[in-house]
Amino acid sequence: MTEKPPAAAGDQRRSQLLRGVLDLCLLALIAERPRYGYEFVEALAATGLDLVSEGSIYPLLARMERAGLVETFRAPSATGGAPRKYYRLTDEGRAELTVGRAAWQHFSEAVGRTLNQRPGGNTP
Repeated sequence: MTEKPPAAAGDQRRSQLLRGVLDLCLLALIAERPRYGYEFVEALAATGLDLVSEGSIYPLLARMERAGLVETFRAPSATGGAPRKYYRLTDEGRAELTVGRAAWQHFSEAVGRTLNQRPGGNTP
């Protein structure tokens, strides 16, 4: 019988795996509709990626803006507060998302094949 790893170890692995694709996840969320910072945290958590905080999202969004993948605009808050900074995709961002999705599909299939191999090289 195999012991389950401690929850902290599992969270650390998930966090490391997510770090490599968080930019693609953000681009995919923005492709659905323009979003502001905290909406990313909520949307990611709703899909099971609840390890992401605003503190890790904002620097990545800033890098993506500098790279020309997203642009920002301000819009009034629905709750009457200060205007919010929203992010939307540029043409370059859409192209990057398309390429990134294809790369992720290829990579995840290869990882799946590797992880699902049985001893002796047979897949289930």
